[in-house]
Amino acid sequence: MRWSVLILLSLILSFLSCPVFAISWNRTDHLFSIERSKNKNLVQYDVHLVENNDLPDSSPVTVYWVLENGRQEELTPIERKYAYGIDSQEKLEKNKFRILLHALKQREIVVERIGGSFKALVSINGKQSILERVYIESKEILRGLPRVLYVELFGRTKEADHPIKERIIPR
Repeated sequence: MRWSVLILLSLILSFLSCPVFAISWNRTDHLFSIERSKNKNLVQYDVHLVENNDLPDSSPVTVYWVLENGRQEELTPIERKYAYGIDSQEKLEKNKFRILLHALKQREIVVERIGGSFKALVSINGKQSILERVYIESKEILRGLPRVLYVELFGRTKEADHPIKERIIPR
């Protein structure tokens, strides 16, 4: 009897590790990242998907650090609230969300499916574009406090798929 339990347990464990049984609701699509002049660490924005590769009904976009060494870390509460975090996520319709970032409050970002994966759409130089990355040039003015010199948005126009870039200089 003892051997039959061990064999059954072994079969169950090998069955669960089989790739055929991978859970599809844990998939993500990368949306865009923020690069900074300070170092090579990135702030990554992803969208989490549920079954049928749809967006969940609330808060599909997540944000985290990708460090120079490849490790991932959560944002600190201060970074989340004042710098790189998501200010709001509003469902517009099935598989379509509007998000606002603390770092780019003046730019509405719409997340929707384009060509089989989810993309972040934003106005770049007045054209509806797919946001690929953001670059922040800053310098340290006081111990640990940065002053943003400019922000650049990089992407591709939605209609013609041409590269596009815009520099924003804070007031």
